[in-house]
Amino acid sequence: MSMDQGPARALQLKWELVGHGWARCDLTDDSQTASVIASYCTDALADLVASTGELYGQQHSARFFFDAEPQELRWVLSAVDDAISVTIYKFPDVGVSPDLPDSSGTVIWQSTHPRQVFVHAVLDAADNVLREHGEAGYHAKWSMHQYPFGLVADLRRLHMRDDVCALSHELPCAQARE
Repeated sequence: MSMDQGPARALQLKWELVGHGWARCDLTDDSQTASVIASYCTDALADLVASTGELYGQQHSARFFFDAEPQELRWVLSAVDDAISVTIYKFPDVGVSPDLPDSSGTVIWQSTHPRQVFVHAVLDAADNVLREHGEAGYHAKWSMHQYPFGLVADLRRLHMRDDVCALSHELPCAQARE
């Protein structure tokens, strides 16, 4: 896989619930594609949304991981000027890797995107999975965690307040909560 470390404009992030308690996150930009799996042992979508939102404050980096049973997929988000650098490291055993430095993992995704592009991709992924499954369907498939309504609303508010973004900010349809 090619790793472009320069600013990429086109970014797609797709969140798909696959089976009971599993999700797949597909990332695609101008030069690379990656697909990562998460189990419901971590609240993966909520962690992605919350960590992205943390970069609007004084914090310049955020870290979280997906439990891919048995692997750890560690995400490191760094704010650099008005961009977000994203690096995903893969570790073979989540039972021992939380104490290991990033350099002990294998980089499976690395890119930098303008903040509004990355945040918009995260919001689109969260909105699309809610539109597809609704609140009850999301919980039925994800099981251990509810859809992160509050975190998504907070990230959308920060994005609309602080970013210049010409893309649509349509809220998920009302029936998604039914």
